[in-house]
Amino acid sequence: MSEHAGWLLPAASDVAHRVDHLLFGLFVVTGLMAIAIACLIFVFCLRYRRSARVDRSNAPANKRWLEYTWTLTPLAIFLGFFAWGAVVYAGFYGHAAGAMPVFVVGKQWMWRLEHANGRREIDELHLPLGQKVRLVLATEDVIHSFYVPAFRIKQDAVPGRYTELTFTPTRLGTYEMHCTEYCGTDHARMGGHVIVMRPEDFARWLSQGGTRETMAARGFDTFRRLGCSGCHDARSSVHAPDLSGIWHRVVHLRDGRTVVADAAYIRDSILLPKRDVVAGYEPVMPSFEGQVSEAEILDIVAYLKSTAPEER
Repeated sequence: MSEHAGWLLPAASDVAHRVDHLLFGLFVVTGLMAIAIACLIFVFCLRYRRSARVDRSNAPANKRWLEYTWTLTPLAIFLGFFAWGAVVYAGFYGHAAGAMPVFVVGKQWMWRLEHANGRREIDELHLPLGQKVRLVLATEDVIHSFYVPAFRIKQDAVPGRYTELTFTPTRLGTYEMHCTEYCGTDHARMGGHVIVMRPEDFARWLSQGGTRETMAARGFDTFRRLGCSGCHDARSSVHAPDLSGIWHRVVHLRDGRTVVADAAYIRDSILLPKRDVVAGYEPVMPSFEGQVSEAEILDIVAYLKSTAPEER
Protein backbone atom coordinates (compact mmCIF):
# COMPACT_ATOMS: atom_id res chain seq x y z
CA MET A 1 0.00 0.00 0.00
CA SER A 2 1.37 3.39 -0.95
CA GLU A 3 2.24 5.92 1.70
CA HIS A 4 0.11 8.52 -0.07
CA ALA A 5 -3.08 6.47 -0.28
CA GLY A 6 -5.96 8.59 0.93
CA TRP A 7 -5.78 12.21 1.99
CA LEU A 8 -4.29 11.59 5.41
CA LEU A 9 -0.77 10.36 6.09
CA PRO A 10 -1.10 6.72 7.20
CA ALA A 11 -0.18 5.66 10.70
CA ALA A 12 2.14 2.73 10.05
CA SER A 13 3.65 2.13 13.52
CA ASP A 14 2.61 1.95 17.15
CA VAL A 15 4.47 5.23 17.70
CA ALA A 16 2.37 6.87 14.98
CA HIS A 17 -0.87 5.93 16.74
CA ARG A 18 0.33 7.37 20.05
CA VAL A 19 1.52 10.59 18.43
CA ASP A 20 -1.72 10.98 16.46
CA HIS A 21 -3.87 10.47 19.56
CA LEU A 22 -1.89 13.20 21.33
CA LEU A 23 -2.12 15.53 18.33
CA PHE A 24 -5.87 15.04 17.81
CA GLY A 25 -6.50 15.41 21.55
CA LEU A 26 -4.61 18.71 21.48
CA PHE A 27 -6.58 19.86 18.43
CA VAL A 28 -9.92 19.01 20.05
CA VAL A 29 -9.22 20.71 23.38
CA THR A 30 -7.63 23.84 21.92
CA GLY A 31 -10.33 23.99 19.22
CA LEU A 32 -13.14 23.82 21.79
CA MET A 33 -11.45 26.49 23.91
CA ALA A 34 -10.97 28.73 20.88
CA ILE A 35 -14.64 28.33 19.92
CA ALA A 36 -15.78 29.01 23.50
CA ILE A 37 -13.66 32.17 23.72
CA ALA A 38 -14.86 33.37 20.30
CA CYS A 39 -18.50 32.80 21.34
CA LEU A 40 -18.02 34.72 24.58
CA ILE A 41 -16.43 37.61 22.71
CA PHE A 42 -19.32 37.65 20.24
CA VAL A 43 -21.97 37.50 22.99
CA PHE A 44 -20.36 40.23 25.08
CA CYS A 45 -19.86 42.44 22.02
CA LEU A 46 -23.59 42.24 21.30
CA ARG A 47 -24.78 42.34 24.87
CA TYR A 48 -22.68 45.26 26.03
CA ARG A 49 -22.33 47.31 22.85
CA ARG A 50 -22.58 51.08 23.31
CA SER A 51 -26.20 51.32 22.16
CA ALA A 52 -27.44 48.38 24.26
CA ARG A 53 -29.74 49.17 27.18
CA VAL A 54 -28.27 47.09 29.99
CA ASP A 55 -27.66 47.76 33.67
CA ARG A 56 -23.98 48.70 34.04
CA SER A 57 -24.23 49.81 37.67
CA ASN A 58 -22.60 47.95 40.56
CA ALA A 59 -20.11 46.16 38.33
CA PRO A 60 -18.10 43.70 40.48
CA ALA A 61 -14.54 44.80 41.22
CA ASN A 62 -13.28 41.22 41.39
CA LYS A 63 -14.42 37.61 41.56
CA ARG A 64 -11.83 35.33 43.09
CA TRP A 65 -13.52 32.12 41.94
CA LEU A 66 -13.49 33.38 38.36
CA GLU A 67 -9.82 34.38 38.57
CA TYR A 68 -8.88 31.00 40.04
CA THR A 69 -10.92 29.22 37.35
CA TRP A 70 -9.35 30.96 34.36
CA THR A 71 -5.88 30.55 35.86
CA LEU A 72 -5.97 27.00 37.19
CA THR A 73 -8.07 25.39 34.44
CA PRO A 74 -5.62 26.20 31.59
CA LEU A 75 -2.74 25.23 33.90
CA ALA A 76 -4.33 21.84 34.60
CA ILE A 77 -4.95 21.27 30.88
CA PHE A 78 -1.36 22.24 30.07
CA LEU A 79 0.08 19.91 32.72
CA GLY A 80 -2.15 17.10 31.48
CA PHE A 81 -0.88 17.45 27.92
CA PHE A 82 2.68 17.82 29.19
CA ALA A 83 2.43 14.52 31.09
CA TRP A 84 0.77 12.82 28.12
CA GLY A 85 3.47 14.10 25.76
CA ALA A 86 6.23 13.05 28.17
CA VAL A 87 4.87 9.48 28.26
CA VAL A 88 4.67 9.35 24.45
CA TYR A 89 8.18 10.80 24.09
CA ALA A 90 9.68 8.40 26.65
CA GLY A 91 8.16 5.50 24.71
CA PHE A 92 10.42 6.30 21.76
CA TYR A 93 13.53 5.53 23.79
CA GLY A 94 12.41 2.82 26.19
CA HIS A 95 14.45 -0.37 26.32
CA ALA A 96 12.53 -3.24 24.74
CA ALA A 97 13.74 -6.77 25.43
CA GLY A 98 13.68 -8.94 22.35
CA ALA A 99 13.50 -6.03 19.89
CA MET A 100 15.14 -6.66 16.51
CA PRO A 101 18.24 -4.43 16.22
CA VAL A 102 18.96 -2.46 13.06
CA PHE A 103 22.08 -0.30 12.85
CA VAL A 104 21.75 2.93 10.88
CA VAL A 105 24.72 5.10 9.91
CA GLY A 106 24.24 8.43 8.15
CA LYS A 107 26.89 9.55 5.69
CA GLN A 108 26.98 12.31 3.11
CA TRP A 109 24.66 11.60 1.39
CA MET A 110 23.10 8.22 2.09
CA TRP A 111 21.74 5.98 4.81
CA ARG A 112 23.68 2.75 5.37
CA LEU A 113 21.64 0.19 7.28
CA GLU A 114 22.62 -3.23 8.57
CA HIS A 115 20.78 -6.11 10.21
CA ALA A 116 22.29 -8.28 12.92
CA ASN A 117 22.92 -11.19 10.52
CA GLY A 118 25.15 -8.93 8.39
CA ARG A 119 22.72 -8.10 5.59
CA ARG A 120 23.29 -4.50 4.52
CA GLU A 121 21.07 -2.00 2.75
CA ILE A 122 21.64 1.43 1.23
CA ASP A 123 18.73 3.91 1.41
CA GLU A 124 16.28 1.05 2.00
CA LEU A 125 15.09 -0.60 5.17
CA HIS A 126 13.13 -3.86 5.19
CA LEU A 127 11.16 -4.61 8.37
CA PRO A 128 8.76 -7.36 9.48
CA LEU A 129 5.16 -6.47 10.31
CA GLY A 130 4.37 -6.60 14.02
CA GLN A 131 7.99 -7.10 15.16
CA LYS A 132 9.39 -4.60 17.64
CA VAL A 133 12.45 -2.89 16.15
CA ARG A 134 15.32 -1.05 17.84
CA LEU A 135 17.20 1.38 15.61
CA VAL A 136 20.73 2.35 16.66
CA LEU A 137 21.58 5.65 14.94
CA ALA A 138 25.06 7.06 14.31
CA THR A 139 26.81 9.29 11.78
CA GLU A 140 30.23 9.25 10.17
CA ASP A 141 30.45 12.97 9.42
CA VAL A 142 27.91 15.74 10.11
CA ILE A 143 24.51 15.78 11.82
CA HIS A 144 21.80 13.93 9.91
CA SER A 145 18.18 13.36 10.92
CA PHE A 146 16.40 10.08 10.29
CA TYR A 147 12.73 10.73 9.51
CA VAL A 148 9.92 8.36 8.48
CA PRO A 149 6.70 10.41 8.33
CA ALA A 150 4.35 7.39 8.30
CA PHE A 151 6.01 6.09 11.48
CA ARG A 152 6.05 9.55 13.13
CA ILE A 153 9.68 9.05 14.09
CA LYS A 154 12.35 11.70 13.61
CA GLN A 155 15.70 11.53 15.35
CA ASP A 156 19.01 13.33 14.81
CA ALA A 157 22.13 11.26 14.24
CA VAL A 158 24.77 13.29 16.06
CA PRO A 159 28.55 12.88 15.70
CA GLY A 160 30.06 11.18 18.72
CA ARG A 161 26.77 9.79 19.98
CA TYR A 162 24.57 6.73 19.56
CA THR A 163 20.81 7.16 19.78
CA GLU A 164 18.27 4.36 19.98
CA LEU A 165 14.64 4.40 18.84
CA THR A 166 12.10 1.64 19.49
CA PHE A 167 8.89 1.08 17.51
CA THR A 168 6.73 -1.62 15.92
CA PRO A 169 5.60 -1.48 12.26
CA THR A 170 1.84 -2.04 12.15
CA ARG A 171 0.97 -1.66 8.47
CA LEU A 172 2.24 -3.33 5.30
CA GLY A 173 3.55 -1.06 2.57
CA THR A 174 6.39 1.09 1.32
CA TYR A 175 7.03 4.38 3.09
CA GLU A 176 9.39 7.26 2.49
CA MET A 177 12.33 8.08 4.73
CA HIS A 178 14.29 11.34 4.63
CA CYS A 179 17.14 13.25 6.12
CA THR A 180 15.63 16.37 7.67
CA GLU A 181 18.80 18.05 8.94
CA TYR A 182 20.62 20.11 6.31
CA CYS A 183 23.85 18.16 5.78
CA GLY A 184 25.44 19.58 2.65
CA THR A 185 25.15 19.77 -1.11
CA ASP A 186 22.98 16.69 -1.77
CA HIS A 187 20.92 16.87 1.41
CA ALA A 188 17.64 17.01 -0.54
CA ARG A 189 18.50 13.71 -2.27
CA MET A 190 19.37 11.86 0.92
CA GLY A 191 16.40 9.59 1.42
CA GLY A 192 14.97 6.22 0.60
CA HIS A 193 12.17 3.84 1.52
CA VAL A 194 11.07 1.62 4.37
CA ILE A 195 9.43 -1.62 3.22
CA VAL A 196 7.21 -3.35 5.79
CA MET A 197 6.74 -7.03 4.90
CA ARG A 198 4.90 -10.02 6.27
CA PRO A 199 7.12 -11.85 8.80
CA GLU A 200 7.54 -14.92 6.59
CA ASP A 201 8.44 -12.76 3.58
CA PHE A 202 10.91 -10.79 5.67
CA ALA A 203 12.55 -13.97 6.99
CA ARG A 204 12.95 -15.19 3.42
CA TRP A 205 14.38 -11.83 2.30
CA LEU A 206 16.77 -11.71 5.25
CA SER A 207 18.09 -15.21 4.56
CA GLN A 208 18.91 -14.26 0.97
CA GLY A 209 21.62 -11.86 2.06
CA GLY A 210 24.45 -14.13 0.91
CA THR A 211 27.22 -15.57 3.06
CA ARG A 212 28.31 -12.26 4.61
CA GLU A 213 29.56 -12.55 8.17
CA THR A 214 27.27 -11.46 10.96
CA MET A 215 28.02 -8.19 12.72
CA ALA A 216 29.01 -10.10 15.85
CA ALA A 217 31.50 -12.24 13.89
CA ARG A 218 33.05 -9.17 12.29
CA GLY A 219 33.12 -7.49 15.67
CA PHE A 220 35.03 -10.40 17.15
CA ASP A 221 37.60 -10.16 14.33
CA THR A 222 37.97 -6.41 14.91
CA PHE A 223 38.17 -6.99 18.68
CA ARG A 224 41.13 -9.32 18.16
CA ARG A 225 42.77 -7.22 15.44
CA LEU A 226 42.86 -4.16 17.70
CA GLY A 227 44.39 -6.24 20.48
CA CYS A 228 41.41 -5.86 22.79
CA SER A 229 41.33 -9.57 23.61
CA GLY A 230 44.92 -9.38 24.89
CA CYS A 231 43.79 -7.23 27.83
CA HIS A 232 40.06 -7.80 28.29
CA ASP A 233 40.01 -11.57 28.29
CA ALA A 234 39.40 -13.32 31.62
CA ARG A 235 42.66 -15.28 31.12
CA SER A 236 44.73 -12.18 30.37
CA SER A 237 47.63 -11.28 32.68
CA VAL A 238 46.87 -7.57 32.14
CA HIS A 239 44.76 -5.96 34.86
CA ALA A 240 41.76 -4.87 32.75
CA PRO A 241 37.99 -5.46 33.03
CA ASP A 242 36.65 -8.71 31.61
CA LEU A 243 34.20 -7.66 28.88
CA SER A 244 32.45 -10.99 28.51
CA GLY A 245 28.76 -10.42 29.25
CA ILE A 246 29.28 -6.67 29.71
CA TRP A 247 26.17 -5.71 27.70
CA HIS A 248 23.63 -3.84 29.87
CA ARG A 249 25.61 -4.60 33.01
CA VAL A 250 25.83 -1.86 35.65
CA VAL A 251 29.42 -0.57 35.72
CA HIS A 252 30.86 1.18 38.78
CA LEU A 253 33.33 3.96 37.98
CA ARG A 254 36.31 5.37 39.86
CA ASP A 255 34.56 8.68 40.54
CA GLY A 256 31.63 6.97 42.28
CA ARG A 257 29.19 7.09 39.37
CA THR A 258 27.46 4.09 37.86
CA VAL A 259 26.58 3.64 34.20
CA VAL A 260 24.87 0.98 32.14
CA ALA A 261 27.06 -0.66 29.51
CA ASP A 262 25.08 0.21 26.40
CA ALA A 263 26.23 1.07 22.86
CA ALA A 264 27.14 4.65 23.82
CA TYR A 265 29.24 3.51 26.80
CA ILE A 266 31.12 0.95 24.68
CA ARG A 267 31.79 3.56 21.98
CA ASP A 268 33.14 6.06 24.53
CA SER A 269 35.28 3.35 26.11
CA ILE A 270 36.92 2.74 22.72
CA LEU A 271 37.41 6.35 21.65
CA LEU A 272 37.53 8.18 25.02
CA PRO A 273 38.77 5.54 27.47
CA LYS A 274 39.76 8.03 30.17
CA ARG A 275 36.26 9.52 30.45
CA ASP A 276 34.62 6.66 32.37
CA VAL A 277 37.32 4.64 34.12
CA VAL A 278 36.08 1.48 35.84
CA ALA A 279 36.53 1.35 39.61
CA GLY A 280 39.62 -0.60 40.62
CA TYR A 281 41.49 -0.01 37.36
CA GLU A 282 44.04 2.52 36.16
CA PRO A 283 43.37 4.77 33.13
CA VAL A 284 46.00 3.11 30.94
CA MET A 285 43.91 2.10 27.92
CA PRO A 286 44.89 4.01 24.73
CA SER A 287 42.31 5.71 22.54
CA PHE A 288 41.46 4.11 19.20
CA GLU A 289 40.09 7.33 17.74
CA GLY A 290 40.94 7.52 14.04
CA GLN A 291 41.72 3.79 13.92
CA VAL A 292 38.18 2.42 13.76
CA SER A 293 35.11 3.52 11.82
CA GLU A 294 31.58 3.86 13.18
CA ALA A 295 30.65 0.65 11.36
CA GLU A 296 33.50 -1.25 13.06
CA ILE A 297 32.49 0.09 16.47
CA LEU A 298 28.94 -1.08 15.88
CA ASP A 299 30.35 -4.51 14.98
CA ILE A 300 32.21 -4.59 18.31
CA VAL A 301 29.00 -3.57 20.09
CA ALA A 302 27.18 -6.46 18.40
CA TYR A 303 29.96 -8.87 19.42
CA LEU A 304 29.95 -7.79 23.07
CA LYS A 305 26.16 -7.99 23.12
CA SER A 306 26.39 -11.57 21.81
CA THR A 307 28.49 -12.57 24.84
CA ALA A 308 25.74 -11.51 27.27
CA PRO A 309 22.83 -13.69 28.41
CA GLU A 310 19.93 -13.50 25.99
CA GLU A 311 17.48 -10.71 26.79
CA ARG A 312 13.97 -11.66 27.75
